[in-house]
Amino acid sequence: MKWNFKKVYKLPNVKLPELSLEEALINRRSRRRYYRAKITLEELSGLLWASDGVNLETNGLFFRTAPSAGALYPIYIYFIADNVEGIEDGLYVYLPEKNSVGLLKEGNFRKERLNFSPQGDIISKAPVVLMLVSFFDRVTWKYLDRGYRFAYIEAGNISQNIYLVCEAYKFSTVAIGAFYDTYVNSLLELSGREEGVILIHPIGRRPD
Repeated sequence: MKWNFKKVYKLPNVKLPELSLEEALINRRSRRRYYRAKITLEELSGLLWASDGVNLETNGLFFRTAPSAGALYPIYIYFIADNVEGIEDGLYVYLPEKNSVGLLKEGNFRKERLNFSPQGDIISKAPVVLMLVSFFDRVTWKYLDRGYRFAYIEAGNISQNIYLVCEAYKFSTVAIGAFYDTYVNSLLELSGREEGVILIHPIGRRPD
């Protein structure tokens, strides 16, 4: 993919909070309430890496924390930062192979986010909103129509990673699949056919 970035920010390498897999699975919930408190750049880095970051590089190949059919990785994480320490408010894309984020558009997009979904009030108030975007041709060239299925499976794998790392950070999140595709894809400048948003995860600090 080719993006025209206004800025690129290198993310810090971080160690995730200690939480056993058993605890994360037991406590995993869809949580819709959170504070507007600032998210640190270290927390954002850990969140993105655990969701779909590179966990192995060998012989020029990069493997991620979520499995992908044929290691083709059609899913990229776009996100809106709205009160993240160390970077300006805006629309970004996560670049796992560089452990960086690229700024696509400036702004917090709170008004626009109200129109994302029937749950727009939840999305509009979140300090971080992750959007799982599939570039379908990265997988359909090899698997044809079945590649669409594989892309959705991969998005589900990443979504579960998001839930579990949010438990580690004591963040609230919920996977939102009921959104207005044309509106959201338009904001992200995606065609909605060759590439498009599959899931949305608003994220913020838990109030409890």
